[in-house]
Amino acid sequence: MDAVTDNLDLFWSGFLRSLGICLWALIGSLVLGTLIAACRVSPVSALRAFGTAWVTVIRNCPLTVVLFFMAFGLPEVGVNASFYLFGITALVIYTSAFVCEAIRSGINSVPTGQAEAARAIGLTFTQSLGQVILPQALRSTVPPLGSVLIAMFKNSAVVGAFGVGRDLWAVYKNLTGAQGYDGLPVMTGVAIGYLCITIPAGLFLAYAERKVAIAR
Repeated sequence: MDAVTDNLDLFWSGFLRSLGICLWALIGSLVLGTLIAACRVSPVSALRAFGTAWVTVIRNCPLTVVLFFMAFGLPEVGVNASFYLFGITALVIYTSAFVCEAIRSGINSVPTGQAEAARAIGLTFTQSLGQVILPQALRSTVPPLGSVLIAMFKNSAVVGAFGVGRDLWAVYKNLTGAQGYDGLPVMTGVAIGYLCITIPAGLFLAYAERKVAIAR
């Protein structure tokens, strides 16, 4: 394990970079997924069609296809950015479809009488969704949403392998390629780095699920 102990600074910087990818993707996918879920349950048929098309297309595309489309397709039409930004954006877009379905399942679990009562007191669709339905829906959304987010944290490794730079995967390529270390101990260090992200996240989500269950 000398490859790990002798290069702790590289692994630490790579860990922080990978953690940053996870956090940005977490925020972006939650926001975008919630917006798409709102479209899916909207009374406007065009918005429902857009939400349905988004989920159907994205969920049936591999993450690598979305990544290659972002990095190599968009520049063909004049949209240029760093691989880091393209990688995070692709992960946000890909995860948002699964977040959307998790949130939509929570919305569907709220009794229809809640929405009818909100409309009866004069709330608009946006107001009733944000003030009445979503606060109740998010409780039942925690378990499926937790699974989606854990999968997203693991998918961030694919984004790293795509070539965003300075993340844990870049540390692996640097140590095994440029510096000649054996691959197994270096990959072990990379795996430990990702476990340091996914295990605490899983424990937190399990705690949140227990708190929600108590609240209900």
